[in-house]
Amino acid sequence: MPADRFLRAAALVALSTTLTACDWFTTFRHQPRLEPWENMTISADTSAKLYWRDGQGLVFPVSADEDSVNLTFRGNPSESVPVTGTYLAPWQVSYAALPNVIDSIGNAVKNPVAPTPQSLELGRKYYQINCAVCHGDNGMGAQTIVAQYGLAFPIATDMTKNRSDGYLYGMIRNGRGLMPSYNRIEEEDRWHVVNYVRGLQGKYAVAQGPVGYPGQTGDALPGATEMAPTRPAPFRMPKLVTGMDVRGGAAGDAAAPAGQAKEKN
Repeated sequence: MPADRFLRAAALVALSTTLTACDWFTTFRHQPRLEPWENMTISADTSAKLYWRDGQGLVFPVSADEDSVNLTFRGNPSESVPVTGTYLAPWQVSYAALPNVIDSIGNAVKNPVAPTPQSLELGRKYYQINCAVCHGDNGMGAQTIVAQYGLAFPIATDMTKNRSDGYLYGMIRNGRGLMPSYNRIEEEDRWHVVNYVRGLQGKYAVAQGPVGYPGQTGDALPGATEMAPTRPAPFRMPKLVTGMDVRGGAAGDAAAPAGQAKEKN
């Protein structure tokens, strides 16, 4: 190989090695991005541009006394299915709060969670947060807030003892009568509540009463779950929050706030 060709080849190899080592010549591993469940801070300038893009209220504008706005992550869309799958999809059994629907759920699902001490303790925490206000610490419905108004909802009686675990799961999933749906409790964790209710009925030895004092966090709360937040993203009319209808009326886009120019892309 002639000397000049050899030198050109060596220079090309050296240049390639140098460029691939540069941080700006990577495979886009280093770039601005949002990690799962990460909050995002938007500056006032960016907020104004996003808010008025094509007349759509994508981001609420920053007020005059703020220079940025913090946006929290959105919850999963309503009735979305987690990547882990679901025990019972809505197309299999609906979310109707009716006795025959709860019966269908009771026949369709079986309790897959063993009543381990960890399960019973986690079920107790969820029970105290969501259930004890109506059913009482011992499941008999006495000495509760609702009992002061003549209402009692015992679940440690023979009638509930004879219900299947799937039926209790269905009550948590759909609700029935005066009981609303508690599907804000993730599917896996609902079985922990079922196990704990069985403990209140005498099937297992369980502790009763609050896990901590009001407002206590840390170990007094259930802690992280398998699927992180699952609450559906709430939809609120923008005018209820900002006092103006950002969707615009029949004429089109809403008027821009005072001192804020409306942008079009």
